[in-house]
Amino acid sequence: MKKTELITNNDGSIFHLRLKPEHISDKIIIVGDPDRVGLVSSLFDSTECKISNREFHTVTGAYKNKRITVISSGIGTDNIDILINELDAVVNFDLVLKKPLSDRTSLTLIRIGTSGGLQKEIEAGSFLISEKAIGFDGVMNFYKGIESIMDKDFETAFKLHTGWPDRLAAPYVVDSDPSLFVKFSSLGLASGITVSAPGFYAPQGRYLSLEPFDTKINDKLGSFRYGGRKITNYEMESSAIYGLSGLLGHKALTICSVIGNRVTGKFVSDYHGLIEVLSKIVLDHI
Repeated sequence: MKKTELITNNDGSIFHLRLKPEHISDKIIIVGDPDRVGLVSSLFDSTECKISNREFHTVTGAYKNKRITVISSGIGTDNIDILINELDAVVNFDLVLKKPLSDRTSLTLIRIGTSGGLQKEIEAGSFLISEKAIGFDGVMNFYKGIESIMDKDFETAFKLHTGWPDRLAAPYVVDSDPSLFVKFSSLGLASGITVSAPGFYAPQGRYLSLEPFDTKINDKLGSFRYGGRKITNYEMESSAIYGLSGLLGHKALTICSVIGNRVTGKFVSDYHGLIEVLSKIVLDHI
C-alpha cells in the first residue's frame, strides 16, 4: 500500500484523528461540536484517555461498567468521510504494516446532534431518530458499491417530486442500522427521514443575501411521501455516516434534538440541556 493511502503520524497513530486501537471502544458516540465531547464525557464514571487534533476531540472512559468513546466530527459529510474511514482503519488495519486485519471489528456508532424540523408537528425541543437519510452532499457517490445499500426507488420518486436538477449531486437514500433503530424506537422516541445537506444556508433553503436555487425546496421536502413515510428534518452528517457504515459493516444511528422548526419558525436558543438529556439516554442504551 502506498504511504499516501493509509497515512499515520510519527507516533503510529492515524493521520487526522491521532488515534491508535487502544484509544477507542467499539461503542462510539459522535458529536459535531468539539465542546459537546466535554459535555458527554462529564457523565462518565471515569476517564481513560483524551486526545485532540483539529476538530477531532476524543475521550474514552467508563459509564455504568461500559467502555465508551465520544468523538467530535466537526460539521459536514466531508469531515464524516475522514472520521468513519479513519475509525475503521484504526480497528481493522495493522497501522504499522499498513495491511488489513483478517478479522474485522464492527463498531456501534451513534450520532447525537441538533436538527431543524420540516413538519409542523415536529416541535422544537423534541428528539428524533433518523430511520433513513437522504444525502444531498454527493460523498457516497464516489464509493463503489453504494448501489447495494441505497434505496433506488425512493431516490427516483424523490427526484421526480422535487424536480431535482442535473447540476446538483444525485441524492442518495441510505438506512440506519435496523437493530439500533428498533432499540431506540422502543424508548418512545419519534422517528423520520432526515435530509443531510452540504451546507447550512442555501442548501437548507435559507435566504439571506443570496437566494437559493429553489425557494420552494422546503415545501417540496415537507410534502413528499413515500411508502407512508415523510421527510422530517435537516442536518448535515447522517447520510455519510449511514452510507460508509453500511459499506464497512458498522452499525450506525443518528438521534437529534430538534432545536428549530422551519415551518413554524420556532427556535430553542438554549438547547444545551436537551443535548445533556439526549446524551444520558444514549449512554444508558448504547
